[in-house]
Amino acid sequence: FLISTLPRRMFPAMRVKITGLDPHQQYYIAMDIVPVDNKRYRYVYHSSKWMVAGNADSPVPPRVYIHPDSLASGDTWMRQVVSFDKLKLTNNELDDQGHIILHSMHKYQPRVHVIRKDFSSDLSPTKPVPSGDGVKTFNFPETVFTTVTAYQNQQV
Repeated sequence: FLISTLPRRMFPAMRVKITGLDPHQQYYIAMDIVPVDNKRYRYVYHSSKWMVAGNADSPVPPRVYIHPDSLASGDTWMRQVVSFDKLKLTNNELDDQGHIILHSMHKYQPRVHVIRKDFSSDLSPTKPVPSGDGVKTFNFPETVFTTVTAYQNQQV
């Protein structure tokens, strides 16, 4: 994933299909992106793979992207594919627009959160996702990615 000081939409956008919700209950859907480990990586071209290049940079403040269709009924969420195509990433640690802040050359895991309305009192774009029985968190190992600020391969 390419990030820069200018916020960019995450590509490809994460899309999920949600089932098993109470159709009459109200829910927020949110996403955060968390570090996979405490390492920094570099790409080794002659072997075509990522290698550990040292310790990770210090953590950035947590940010949560609250899906713009929130608050909606379980029935509404289950009838559609939920796309996070408007989520924006940046490496600008001073960002004040609520974009997700990531370090370049680090591995990250997107997480999707389904939050029942009655558990959303602490839901904020600038706080960690609340926890409890009314919050379910999902991650998909195939969505782990490494951030870069520029592609070095001319074919990309």
